[in-house]
Amino acid sequence: MAAQDPHDNKFLSPRSRYYGHFSPKNLAFNANLQEFALRVNTVCNLETGGKIGPNEAYQEIKKLWNQLAESHDALGIEEDEE
Repeated sequence: MAAQDPHDNKFLSPRSRYYGHFSPKNLAFNANLQEFALRVNTVCNLETGGKIGPNEAYQEIKKLWNQLAESHDALGIEEDEE
């Protein structure tokens, strides 16, 4: 088995397939949610490694959360659809 290229985007940020109730908006939100999780993980690692401070990490995660909430609202996903 050949080793994966560390510069391959699938290696650094793998994506999982969507198993939930299919609709285009659910699929789009799932992609946004996976991107959010990847970015939060990166911010946490930067803070843990001392590359950024806790306040900067908090502000970045807060910004990412707001972007995710905006995408949820823009896609029109209703509470009862969950």
